Amino acid sequence: MDIIQSGEIGERLRDVRARMEEACGRAGRDMREVTLIAVSKTHPAEAVLQAYAAGQTLFGENRVQELREKVPAVQALLQDTGQGASLSWHLIGTLQTNKVRYLPKLEGLSMIHSVDSEKLAVEIERQYEAAGCSVDVLLEVNMAHEETKKGLAPEEVRGLLEAIAPLSHLRVKGLMTIAPLTEEAESNRVYFRDLAGLMRDLNRAALLPAPMTELSMGMSGDYGVAIEEGATYVRVGTAIFGAR
Repeated sequence: MDIIQSGEIGERLRDVRARMEEACGRAGRDMREVTLIAVSKTHPAEAVLQAYAAGQTLFGENRVQELREKVPAVQALLQDTGQGASLSWHLIGTLQTNKVRYLPKLEGLSMIHSVDSEKLAVEIERQYEAAGCSVDVLLEVNMAHEETKKGLAPEEVRGLLEAIAPLSHLRVKGLMTIAPLTEEAESNRVYFRDLAGLMRDLNRAALLPAPMTELSMGMSGDYGVAIEEGATYVRVGTAIFGAR
């Protein structure tokens, strides 16, 4: 694993933020409309601390087990260095129903990006109700219809929203997609544009107590295009932490 030194992580973060600002400028958007998630999966707690020192406070992990190990490890490092700040965490990877029970206990976990079935949503509701708290979620949509990826087909999203709208311990804030891996970021524009259009259509149907506002789309290779098409969260790992 390529572990980048603290100074380099800071430089990479500055470069990513500059590129985000450029994309916002091209789209006529305010930079404050887009939030960077630094995806720290497989990288050690020390790398997270280095990114935090460079001003990053929101991190994403793909696996529940890694979150369970990394969150307390990072908090311990913060305490050791005399910093009492708490970080925010998003679970951005596939979530199995038998792992949901661990999530309400994780300090700082504020959003789940990968809800793709009624069964999973009901289990999240059950576990968070038992814990006396609630959580924000996004519905994962497989916009490219890739057989190797999880997520709802676009035409399935409305049915799931209707089914889970009565649940009170999870709040559906928007949609997420993972676009195909490609060296040509422009080729993914259609998926980002269509996800934004899908959210607009669903909001017009008024299926939820409040309109959805969040679009999680775009990664290291295509986050600029995603921002141009309306992303409110971009999930960037390699461009910040280096190769896994």
